[in-house]
Amino acid sequence: MERKIKVAQIGCGKMSKYTMRYVLEKGAEIVAAFDIDNNICGKDIGNIMETKNRNIIVDNLNNLEKNLREIKPDIAIITTMSLLNDLEEVIRICLRCKVNVITTCEEAFFASNSNPQLFYELDSLAKANNVTITGCGYQDIFWGGLINNLAASTHKIIKIKGSSSYNVEDYGIALAKAHGAGLSLDEFDKEVASADRMTNEERAEIINNREFLPSYMWNVAGWLIDKLGLHLTQISQKCVPQTHDSDIYSSTLDMTIKAGDAAGMSAIVTATTQEGITIEAECIGKVYREDEFDVNEWSIIGEPDTTMIINKPCTVELTCADIVNRIPDVINAPSGFISTSQMPELQYRVKNLNEYLNKK
Repeated sequence: MERKIKVAQIGCGKMSKYTMRYVLEKGAEIVAAFDIDNNICGKDIGNIMETKNRNIIVDNLNNLEKNLREIKPDIAIITTMSLLNDLEEVIRICLRCKVNVITTCEEAFFASNSNPQLFYELDSLAKANNVTITGCGYQDIFWGGLINNLAASTHKIIKIKGSSSYNVEDYGIALAKAHGAGLSLDEFDKEVASADRMTNEERAEIINNREFLPSYMWNVAGWLIDKLGLHLTQISQKCVPQTHDSDIYSSTLDMTIKAGDAAGMSAIVTATTQEGITIEAECIGKVYREDEFDVNEWSIIGEPDTTMIINKPCTVELTCADIVNRIPDVINAPSGFISTSQMPELQYRVKNLNEYLNKK
């Protein structure tokens, strides 16, 4: 493509500060931006990025379809909610308008194992309009690609064990609430943990009814199984509240979380496969104390054993850089709801993004 890639930003909160700037610095252009917050709508995107004005004003999400049809962007970046059900209508609008979609929605990373009905509906709609939708971000590399590379240098694998922590303050109110931050332990048990106390048959029914609430590692386990060519036999998850022994203030929730209440949660997903490899993956998302920081640790257990530990990764910036570097892969991909497990290994973009597009 000779011209710049045209990008629409949907959701102008904390993540968009980086996604929009990275898009511009990688030689693409922001042609539209949308949000639902009246305090954000009407602002120039330069104000969001803390740079000079760009003469692109954040519009209300109610005007999304009208503006997409007029502006005709190549791709939309959606940085809002964590569950596919919550993004359904926005995604449908993008697909109907023949706009490719890339999103930080964690469930979209491998949605076929947690919301198959909506996954296949959106897959069909994307194919009908000859566009692609995918989900990616930090997990694309740090819970996916790096683990695949470690596995590729291992002779025999018995277990893949991972743990990753992150501060929910960095990602906005939707993610904080999804982690149960601010709930009492009784409320957490009823609203979050109770979803784990069910049989496989009951869980399958909830999944088929589009009512399942997957932890992030549920979809990561599906991605790893797909990427490694494994075959799932059973998968389960357990969500446990994370607490502090003193009160802690959350600026994202604009509340003080009392000592002993849930400041977030740990979600442990265990998946077994026909090949005898077990995946045990934990994500810990909570409001941090001042002395806490992000840690990403994964081990391949087998012959040989290998452990990778990354302390203090810049999780937000890495998420946004992954999204922007993936844009050419999404546009190049076949139409449909395509997991990045089915895309080429992600690469650093030295040239402008449009120079990585396949010539058609």
